[in-house]
Amino acid sequence: MTGKERAAFRAKANSLEPLFQIGKGGMSEALIKQTDDALRARELIKVKVLLESSPITPRETADELAAATGAEVIQVIGGVIVLYRESPELREKLAKKEKNKKEAAKKAKEKYYAERKAENKKRTYTVKVKRK
Repeated sequence: MTGKERAAFRAKANSLEPLFQIGKGGMSEALIKQTDDALRARELIKVKVLLESSPITPRETADELAAATGAEVIQVIGGVIVLYRESPELREKLAKKEKNKKEAAKKAKEKYYAERKAENKKRTYTVKVKRK
């Protein structure tokens, strides 16, 4: 991943709220499963590590979570971890949604022009001709 891509993900993650908190229980299979599901659904997630009670450091937690889920660590600041993993299912959904949006816009445009054409046909015009 390039530095520019990482910076873009950091910018996107800025407005996200942490989905999970890791405390005195540390890493568990349930946490890994939930993180995996969240990455599948969202691609970019934030996780909070409670510094006072967590048995391992945020960097170690990030590395373990990334290895277990196949994600990339975007950043670790304080007790906040940002992870990214591309989700083909989500990409497919977004592409389908975008295609439907374009088709709906095209149909709306065609309908608009058809209505205008019909409206113009209804109008009658009178032309005055000057005779000499």
